[in-house]
Amino acid sequence: MISRFILPHSKSVFIGTSHASTFGSRLLSLWKGNELEPIPAFGGYKNEHVLDLHRQPASIRDKIAKAMVTMFKVPTDWFFGKRLAHRAVVIETVAAVPGLVGGLFVHLKSLRRIRHDHGWTNTLLQEAENEKLHLMTFREIAKPNIVDKLFIRAAQISFFGIYTMVYAISPATAHRMIGYIEEEAIHSYSHFIREVEAGNIPNVPAPKIAIQYWNLDEKAKLKDLLFAIRDDEMEHRDVNHNFADQILNNPSSTPHGP
Repeated sequence: MISRFILPHSKSVFIGTSHASTFGSRLLSLWKGNELEPIPAFGGYKNEHVLDLHRQPASIRDKIAKAMVTMFKVPTDWFFGKRLAHRAVVIETVAAVPGLVGGLFVHLKSLRRIRHDHGWTNTLLQEAENEKLHLMTFREIAKPNIVDKLFIRAAQISFFGIYTMVYAISPATAHRMIGYIEEEAIHSYSHFIREVEAGNIPNVPAPKIAIQYWNLDEKAKLKDLLFAIRDDEMEHRDVNHNFADQILNNPSSTPHGP
């Protein structure tokens, strides 16, 4: 099925062959005082086979993108170990950067060329906002200490600089890189879910901010939240791999084309 984002003030934008759109069709939740406007309820991915989809590196560009993801993954795994909630905080701190960087590049290019951006700016900024809400949710669960926060700042600063440079040189490589980061995030959340199911991590109540944002049941638990977040990450994976493919195979359909 062709998945589409329904964007405010614009027509739907082609994203790729995938399942029905989830994150993309859910417009940015707006703050109303101290409350979040809930997004439409989402029942999860209907086809479980999409969970473990992996894009095998097929070119030098892909291998570079994969290697850069590994470069960030190894120190994070070493530092946080089995502290999965704290690890999730770092993942989401980094994951919220690419959408903003990519959106900025695309927006500026659109202005310079005086051309439409095919909806990419909106899509990428929605991704960044969605990842930020993941972070705010795990902040309530993990309660990161001062050492965690220092590691998070170092990770964000280094990743921001590297990703900005990569996007400036090769947007396709940058989007492929995020596709691989999202694959790692999916594996991480799947492991988190198994640990909760095994009783190794308490299945605590989901934070209020999560219940509001994902429109979860009032009695939702951590496990319900993890499924919702993992669904978001699967959508981000598909979008970014597809963006990379479009830039390489059909550049005229992208903001990076001639």
